[in-house]
Amino acid sequence: MTEADFPHGPVTDPASVAAKKALRRDVLTARAALDADALALTAERLRDHVLALPQVVAGACVAAYVSGGSEPGTRPLLDALRERGVRVLLPVLLPDDDLDWAEYAGPEALTEGLRRTLQPATPALGVDAVADADVVLVPGVAVSATGHRMGRGGGSYDRALARVDGAFVAVLLHPGEVGRRVPVELHDQVVDAAITRDGVVVLAP
Repeated sequence: MTEADFPHGPVTDPASVAAKKALRRDVLTARAALDADALALTAERLRDHVLALPQVVAGACVAAYVSGGSEPGTRPLLDALRERGVRVLLPVLLPDDDLDWAEYAGPEALTEGLRRTLQPATPALGVDAVADADVVLVPGVAVSATGHRMGRGGGSYDRALARVDGAFVAVLLHPGEVGRRVPVELHDQVVDAAITRDGVVVLAP
């Protein structure tokens, strides 16, 4: 599937949309119950699991994102990747919900973007820059055993992943969000693995 399959954003089926809303609501309710200590531990363990990936070596390129709220934390990971000499790309949300990309230059070089997302203040590289990544780490709220990821509903990452070819793609989740029954739509992109505080779960399409 390519970006041309949904040039104006995701194609949605009403039944799938309703099922996704229900699953999203359940997951976000569970996330809201997580305390600060649990979230901090998750961020530390995610950092360690990602750094242990064979694809993450000095000189590699990793596309990631700045986590927020009760999402599995990425802040420790982003700085650890830079310290290792990994080039880190972060998304810049565009008005049409597509994603541009820019290099991460440290926490002091982050600025607020659309919908209060944090993004790099460095120059934007274009929507196709994600194709440079050896590893792509994406947010989500659930993933099936076959790698079908469910996000927040905007379709941003489905569009971005349609531009990726050959990279290792993983969604960062909490343990109870892996192996869920995720409704699948035409535009949905699959991921290779889920990474939680407990480790890396390889998903089979």
